[in-house]
Amino acid sequence: MSDDRTLALAGLAQALKQVRRIAETGQADAAVLATALDSVFRIEADSVEGVYGGANRLRDGLLLLRGHLAGQGEDAQLPKLALSVTQLERRFATAGPIADRVHEGILELGPRASELGSSHPEVISALGALYAETVSHLRPRVMVQGNPHYLGQASVVAEIRAILLAALRSAVLWRQLGGSVWDFLLRKRALQQSVEGWLG
Repeated sequence: MSDDRTLALAGLAQALKQVRRIAETGQADAAVLATALDSVFRIEADSVEGVYGGANRLRDGLLLLRGHLAGQGEDAQLPKLALSVTQLERRFATAGPIADRVHEGILELGPRASELGSSHPEVISALGALYAETVSHLRPRVMVQGNPHYLGQASVVAEIRAILLAALRSAVLWRQLGGSVWDFLLRKRALQQSVEGWLG
Protein backbone atom coordinates (compact mmCIF):
# COMPACT_ATOMS: atom_id res chain seq x y z
CA MET A 1 0.00 0.00 0.00
CA SER A 2 1.60 3.25 -1.16
CA ASP A 3 1.17 6.09 1.32
CA ASP A 4 1.51 9.79 0.38
CA ARG A 5 3.40 10.37 3.63
CA THR A 6 6.18 8.19 2.25
CA LEU A 7 6.58 10.50 -0.73
CA ALA A 8 6.93 13.53 1.54
CA LEU A 9 9.57 11.66 3.56
CA ALA A 10 11.36 10.74 0.33
CA GLY A 11 11.29 14.42 -0.65
CA LEU A 12 12.88 15.30 2.69
CA ALA A 13 15.57 12.62 2.39
CA GLN A 14 16.37 13.48 -1.22
CA ALA A 15 16.73 17.20 -0.45
CA LEU A 16 18.99 16.56 2.54
CA LYS A 17 21.18 14.20 0.50
CA GLN A 18 21.79 17.14 -1.84
CA VAL A 19 22.62 19.38 1.12
CA ARG A 20 25.25 16.82 2.15
CA ARG A 21 26.59 16.52 -1.41
CA ILE A 22 26.91 20.29 -1.88
CA ALA A 23 28.52 20.74 1.54
CA GLU A 24 31.14 18.10 0.69
CA THR A 25 31.75 18.75 -3.04
CA GLY A 26 30.30 22.17 -3.86
CA GLN A 27 28.22 20.54 -6.62
CA ALA A 28 24.55 19.58 -6.83
CA ASP A 29 22.78 17.08 -9.07
CA ALA A 30 20.88 19.47 -11.39
CA ALA A 31 17.76 17.30 -11.78
CA VAL A 32 17.47 16.56 -8.05
CA LEU A 33 18.07 20.22 -7.23
CA ALA A 34 15.27 21.24 -9.60
CA THR A 35 12.86 18.74 -8.03
CA ALA A 36 13.59 20.11 -4.55
CA LEU A 37 13.34 23.78 -5.45
CA ASP A 38 10.31 23.34 -7.70
CA SER A 39 8.48 21.84 -4.70
CA VAL A 40 8.95 25.07 -2.75
CA PHE A 41 6.89 26.99 -5.30
CA ARG A 42 4.13 24.40 -5.75
CA ILE A 43 2.12 25.67 -2.80
CA GLU A 44 -1.23 25.02 -4.46
CA ALA A 45 -0.47 21.54 -5.88
CA ASP A 46 -3.56 19.32 -5.85
CA SER A 47 -1.69 16.16 -4.83
CA VAL A 48 1.51 15.11 -3.09
CA GLU A 49 2.86 13.76 -6.36
CA GLY A 50 2.07 17.15 -7.89
CA VAL A 51 4.29 18.90 -5.33
CA TYR A 52 7.30 16.99 -6.67
CA GLY A 53 6.31 16.69 -10.33
CA GLY A 54 5.64 12.95 -10.05
CA ALA A 55 6.75 10.08 -7.82
CA ASN A 56 9.41 9.11 -10.39
CA ARG A 57 11.32 12.30 -9.50
CA LEU A 58 11.71 11.02 -5.92
CA ARG A 59 13.30 7.68 -6.76
CA ASP A 60 16.62 8.62 -5.13
CA GLY A 61 14.80 9.64 -1.95
CA LEU A 62 12.77 6.43 -1.89
CA LEU A 63 15.97 4.39 -2.27
CA LEU A 64 17.54 6.36 0.60
CA LEU A 65 14.49 5.56 2.76
CA ARG A 66 14.67 1.88 1.82
CA GLY A 67 18.34 1.76 2.84
CA HIS A 68 17.70 3.57 6.12
CA LEU A 69 14.80 1.29 7.07
CA ALA A 70 16.95 -1.74 6.30
CA GLY A 71 19.79 -0.41 8.46
CA GLN A 72 21.98 0.14 5.43
CA GLY A 73 22.27 3.94 5.41
CA GLU A 74 25.69 4.97 4.14
CA ASP A 75 25.79 8.49 5.59
CA ALA A 76 25.47 8.76 9.37
CA GLN A 77 24.93 12.53 9.07
CA LEU A 78 21.76 12.16 7.01
CA PRO A 79 19.41 10.80 9.75
CA LYS A 80 20.76 13.47 12.13
CA LEU A 81 20.00 16.18 9.58
CA ALA A 82 16.52 14.75 9.01
CA LEU A 83 15.83 14.75 12.76
CA SER A 84 17.00 18.38 12.99
CA VAL A 85 14.69 19.43 10.17
CA THR A 86 11.66 17.62 11.65
CA GLN A 87 12.38 19.33 15.01
CA LEU A 88 12.70 22.64 13.18
CA GLU A 89 9.33 22.02 11.52
CA ARG A 90 7.69 21.85 14.95
CA ARG A 91 9.11 25.31 15.80
CA PHE A 92 8.18 26.66 12.37
CA ALA A 93 4.58 25.46 12.75
CA THR A 94 4.12 27.60 15.88
CA ALA A 95 6.12 30.63 14.67
CA GLY A 96 3.27 32.46 12.94
CA PRO A 97 5.07 35.64 11.78
CA ILE A 98 8.06 33.69 10.45
CA ALA A 99 5.86 31.16 8.63
CA ASP A 100 3.82 34.04 7.16
CA ARG A 101 6.97 35.83 5.97
CA VAL A 102 8.27 32.64 4.30
CA HIS A 103 4.92 32.18 2.56
CA GLU A 104 4.92 35.80 1.37
CA GLY A 105 8.53 35.57 0.21
CA ILE A 106 7.83 32.47 -1.85
CA LEU A 107 4.77 34.07 -3.46
CA GLU A 108 6.80 37.20 -4.28
CA LEU A 109 9.56 35.13 -5.83
CA GLY A 110 7.20 32.81 -7.73
CA PRO A 111 6.97 34.84 -10.97
CA ARG A 112 10.77 35.16 -11.14
CA ALA A 113 11.16 31.41 -10.58
CA SER A 114 8.63 30.74 -13.35
CA GLU A 115 10.56 33.00 -15.70
CA LEU A 116 14.11 31.89 -14.93
CA GLY A 117 13.61 28.41 -13.43
CA SER A 118 13.67 27.55 -9.74
CA SER A 119 17.35 26.56 -9.80
CA HIS A 120 18.57 29.76 -11.48
CA PRO A 121 21.36 31.36 -9.38
CA GLU A 122 19.27 34.51 -8.84
CA VAL A 123 16.34 32.48 -7.49
CA ILE A 124 18.61 30.31 -5.33
CA SER A 125 20.22 33.44 -3.88
CA ALA A 126 16.79 34.90 -3.05
CA LEU A 127 15.59 31.65 -1.45
CA GLY A 128 18.81 31.45 0.56
CA ALA A 129 18.31 35.03 1.76
CA LEU A 130 14.70 34.27 2.70
CA TYR A 131 15.83 31.29 4.77
CA ALA A 132 18.55 33.37 6.45
CA GLU A 133 16.15 36.16 7.45
CA THR A 134 13.44 33.82 8.74
CA VAL A 135 13.98 30.12 9.42
CA SER A 136 17.60 30.47 10.53
CA HIS A 137 16.42 32.42 13.59
CA LEU A 138 14.47 29.41 14.88
CA ARG A 139 16.00 26.85 17.23
CA PRO A 140 17.33 24.26 16.94
CA ARG A 141 19.42 25.54 14.06
CA VAL A 142 20.18 22.98 11.39
CA MET A 143 23.95 22.48 11.45
CA VAL A 144 25.45 21.29 8.18
CA GLN A 145 28.91 19.71 8.21
CA GLY A 146 31.12 19.54 5.15
CA ASN A 147 34.25 20.79 3.41
CA PRO A 148 35.23 24.21 4.88
CA HIS A 149 36.46 25.30 1.43
CA TYR A 150 32.92 25.05 0.02
CA LEU A 151 31.09 26.11 3.18
CA GLY A 152 33.07 29.36 3.03
CA GLN A 153 31.57 30.27 -0.37
CA ALA A 154 28.50 32.52 -0.34
CA SER A 155 26.95 30.80 -3.38
CA VAL A 156 27.27 27.37 -1.76
CA VAL A 157 25.78 28.61 1.51
CA ALA A 158 22.85 30.16 -0.39
CA GLU A 159 22.25 26.89 -2.24
CA ILE A 160 22.31 24.88 0.99
CA ARG A 161 19.83 27.28 2.61
CA ALA A 162 17.54 27.13 -0.43
CA ILE A 163 17.51 23.33 -0.31
CA LEU A 164 16.92 23.36 3.46
CA LEU A 165 13.82 25.42 2.69
CA ALA A 166 12.74 22.62 0.33
CA ALA A 167 13.49 20.03 3.04
CA LEU A 168 11.36 22.03 5.49
CA ARG A 169 8.57 22.12 2.87
CA SER A 170 8.64 18.31 2.76
CA ALA A 171 8.68 18.07 6.57
CA VAL A 172 5.65 20.37 6.81
CA LEU A 173 3.84 18.32 4.16
CA TRP A 174 4.69 15.05 5.94
CA ARG A 175 3.30 16.38 9.22
CA GLN A 176 0.16 17.73 7.50
CA LEU A 177 -0.46 14.23 6.13
CA GLY A 178 -0.29 12.78 9.64
CA GLY A 179 3.38 11.82 9.71
CA SER A 180 5.18 11.39 13.02
CA VAL A 181 8.61 10.26 14.18
CA TRP A 182 6.73 7.33 15.76
CA ASP A 183 6.21 6.01 12.23
CA PHE A 184 9.80 4.76 12.24
CA LEU A 185 9.18 2.76 15.40
CA LEU A 186 5.53 1.74 15.26
CA ARG A 187 4.85 1.67 11.52
CA LYS A 188 8.21 0.55 10.19
CA ARG A 189 6.84 -2.44 8.27
CA ALA A 190 4.04 -0.38 6.73
CA LEU A 191 6.59 2.28 5.80
CA GLN A 192 8.81 -0.31 4.12
CA GLN A 193 5.84 -1.67 2.16
CA SER A 194 4.87 1.84 1.09
CA VAL A 195 8.42 2.54 -0.13
CA GLU A 196 8.37 -0.67 -2.18
CA GLY A 197 4.94 0.25 -3.54
CA TRP A 198 6.18 3.61 -4.81
CA LEU A 199 9.36 2.06 -6.24
CA GLY A 200 7.18 -0.41 -8.10
